[in-house]
Amino acid sequence: MSRVTEIRYVGYALPDLDVERAFYRDVWGMTEAGEHDGMIHFAAPGSEEPYVVRLRRAEQKRVDVIGLAADSRVDVDALHERVAAAGCKIIFEPRALTSLGGGYGFRFFSPDGLPFETSAEVERGQARPLQRWEAAPERISHVVLHSPRHKEAVQFFIEVLGFRLSDWIGDFMAFLRCNAWHHRLAILPGPPCLNHVAYDLSGVDEVMRGSSRLKSHGFDVRWGPGRHTAGDNVFSYFVTPGGFAVEYTAGLERVDEATWTPQVYPPTPQVMDQWGVGVGGPQSMPQPAPDAGLFQPPAA
Repeated sequence: MSRVTEIRYVGYALPDLDVERAFYRDVWGMTEAGEHDGMIHFAAPGSEEPYVVRLRRAEQKRVDVIGLAADSRVDVDALHERVAAAGCKIIFEPRALTSLGGGYGFRFFSPDGLPFETSAEVERGQARPLQRWEAAPERISHVVLHSPRHKEAVQFFIEVLGFRLSDWIGDFMAFLRCNAWHHRLAILPGPPCLNHVAYDLSGVDEVMRGSSRLKSHGFDVRWGPGRHTAGDNVFSYFVTPGGFAVEYTAGLERVDEATWTPQVYPPTPQVMDQWGVGVGGPQSMPQPAPDAGLFQPPAA
């Protein structure tokens, strides 16, 4: 079955583009990958994706688009057929993409109204080995969303886009994978919006060094450092100047498809953070509110 195989990028719109641009370039550890149609693109130095973050100036803060990967244009076409059959509103049909990196893809709104793009044949960027203590992101690790019908949203991503269930925390948080990593997507109850985007660093030391860099620039840790149970990954959460939650993470578990059995973890503090020595918690993160761009096509 054709399926999504990776998270490519997240595009944001926000009023103060210059400040957010400086954050990703000078603080978060990204590399500017080019300006195209008034949008600023940032690559993760360890990834071959041409960019993993896209920013544009707008009057309202919103998520413009969440980019997903498929293996081929045949897969893109098959996914488009399934998305349309599921009743989703199509933003545009499969076509040659004019965005940075090109490729072939289509865009649609999820049942909750968040905009997604699925693409293949996108130009490859230049990944490089990261140096110890550089604390630069290797790639997007995962994206976490809220949905007012979170169990239905879980089934949509499994049945229509080909994600697989890895684990639940209680009955309120599902972890979904689209490749060998424990999760590339997670879904929580709440108004339709983005919860946060996480970026893989190469190890615990890099998470700690990156957190130190953030603090030296005036960005306090909102939650962490800690280690989750589902996925077993180390985490440290921050909030960008534009108000979007971001995470440094490392050590995400790999899944053996032949033997993996999903678990239901009890929703306890020790499950959320095995270490229990960091600051903050979910309550210290930005509180979810409906995204301003629901069912509104992004500018490009």
